Amino acid sequence: MTKESIAVTTGTPSPPAWRNHVHLPEDIRDINALMLADYQRVAQRTDKLPAGIDYPILGLFGETGGLLAVLKKRAREGDSFSKFHDGLLEEFGDVLWYLSTIASRYQLNLAVLAQRLLKGLENWDDVDEELGTFFDVQSSSDGGDSPKDLNNEAAKLAGAVGELLNDFRQNQPFNNRDRLSSHLLEIFRHFVSAADAANICLNEVAASNLYKIFNRWPENAIYPPRIDNDLEVYEKFPPTLDIYISEEKVNGRLFVFQRCNGIYIGDRLTDNKQSGDDYRFHDVFHLSFAVHLGWSPVLRALLHLKRKSLPDVDENQDGARAILIEEGIATFIFERGLRAGWDVKDVEKVDFDLLKYVTEFVRGYEAERCCMWQWELAIIDAFNIFRALKRVRKGWIHANLDEHTLSFRSEP
Repeated sequence: MTKESIAVTTGTPSPPAWRNHVHLPEDIRDINALMLADYQRVAQRTDKLPAGIDYPILGLFGETGGLLAVLKKRAREGDSFSKFHDGLLEEFGDVLWYLSTIASRYQLNLAVLAQRLLKGLENWDDVDEELGTFFDVQSSSDGGDSPKDLNNEAAKLAGAVGELLNDFRQNQPFNNRDRLSSHLLEIFRHFVSAADAANICLNEVAASNLYKIFNRWPENAIYPPRIDNDLEVYEKFPPTLDIYISEEKVNGRLFVFQRCNGIYIGDRLTDNKQSGDDYRFHDVFHLSFAVHLGWSPVLRALLHLKRKSLPDVDENQDGARAILIEEGIATFIFERGLRAGWDVKDVEKVDFDLLKYVTEFVRGYEAERCCMWQWELAIIDAFNIFRALKRVRKGWIHANLDEHTLSFRSEP
């Protein structure tokens, strides 16, 4: 398989918009022709797992199972499984990360393992620790005369990972580098064969995995420029906002009111649910979205900041559908947060699945450019303010959209 034949997979979707705002480490020499040494070095810095080899081996086993699950879904759902390519790409990437992590923890070199896929006894030690791109690995693999069966190759990969897990389970402490190297070599061999069978480019796998990692856990979190920076003042969010939110009794019923610059904005709110959950304070999510994402069609409507000078933007980004999308996201996050107890306890991090869901929700809207770390900060800050409002029922929210901060001050 040549570099040209594997660089593009037929039907591959275009990269998501957020990729343009992910800052990859500077020591990646070329993301379009990624060196194995660069990938392993960067992946090692992202390894936050507990010490030891238990978790990486279990992770490798689990992600290989995830790859098999993607194949099962394709077999069950056929062409209706629209995320087949994306699913393969992500699972191959996760398998690669755990493979690289295990190698790093035992001071084994991924580039050396790759070169030894083609070595014999006579030239086994003729290797270079900095040599080789993922294109080199795949173009050198023996594709054979007939197409490989993906299910069969994936099963071989799973079998090789299973042998490593079984060896690890039976031999404690597991500290034989040569035996581990032998396992990883076989796993890597079947990994490449499975990628060949899937017609998946390993450079795309490795690059996508790094984008995924730094989309979620950046080394340097740099906010993209504000979407509305170049517009007139009456069509863009102000640098700061101070909004007073209070719960008041009207004719024996409790409602939440919001006031900005002395003017009441929006409708008076209740929980809109038989069993109360304080959803009436949910507009803090829209404020937090504006602060951390630079995006909130709901807040634009409340503050009369729709971009009328740009008819297409006004209709499609600030219109009713965008507002409904944002309200749906806020409700979804709120419900997930309640189940996790975020309404009563501090939120330190947001689970990856939730972040993945919300980034899929906003496909086609301006917020699709936002990284997962931005969404996480928006969710954490929103629940911080929500808990304060739930406790004291009224207070001032200060939003700094330039500094990306959100704070709460209760009345004296």
